[in-house]
Amino acid sequence: FCARASAASPAGKMSYDRAITVFSPDGHLFQVEYAMEAVKNGTTAVGVKGKKTIVLGVEKKSAAKLQDPRTVRKIMKLDSHICLAFAGLVADARVLVNKARLECQSYRLTMEDSPTVEYVSRFIARVQQRYTQRGGRRPFGISNLIAGFDADGTPNLWQTDPTGSHTSWKALAIGRNAKTVREFLEENYDESVAQEEKGDDEAAIKLACKALLEVVESGAKNIEIAYMKPGDPLKMLPQERVAELCKAIEAEKEAEKKKKTKKPKS
Repeated sequence: FCARASAASPAGKMSYDRAITVFSPDGHLFQVEYAMEAVKNGTTAVGVKGKKTIVLGVEKKSAAKLQDPRTVRKIMKLDSHICLAFAGLVADARVLVNKARLECQSYRLTMEDSPTVEYVSRFIARVQQRYTQRGGRRPFGISNLIAGFDADGTPNLWQTDPTGSHTSWKALAIGRNAKTVREFLEENYDESVAQEEKGDDEAAIKLACKALLEVVESGAKNIEIAYMKPGDPLKMLPQERVAELCKAIEAEKEAEKKKKTKKPKS
């Protein structure tokens, strides 16, 4: 009777709250759900897949006056052909990125070939899931966007989360206000972005920038964009180019507003 009473009481809820390996009566793992909340509190990250381009965009936190901004990174390289952007706890990301980099090098040494994007994503998801199933540790409080190209030049964009699941996407947002940005991507992602045509990289980069501007109020100074093409290393879009893109997008928005407010002549 006492055990049942304690489980039904708020204190009983706290016991399920503390134990990562114990399900609550209604099927929840509270620590994993709290890790998902940590992801939602992280700054926004966006991924867009084109035909020959993969774009990752992130919202940067403003660096302190005396801080070196180069030491605050949210887009990291895992291998020569794979990169990662994350939302959530920075320290957790560092640990997971180091594990993924080590696995990439181990794979190359063993298989004498580069790992596929799906393989690396599955590895990261497996590590994250392992931390939800054993006591004495806590889940990783991050969600990841893993982007890159396979050996045949096929672009891939995968997402992993604290539960240990991994899924493939054409475009996705994670972090704070992810729902708003995801809805924007669903409305504005045109299949032409994923088709082979001139200016494919510009279309994908512009879409990622537009999506971030939906939630980043401070504009270009807090936006970072990186892109990758088959056979090329990860490249960061210069801040001047990001500012130009943001300015052009804002001008387009203003023009659309004027068209809507302009009344037709009677």
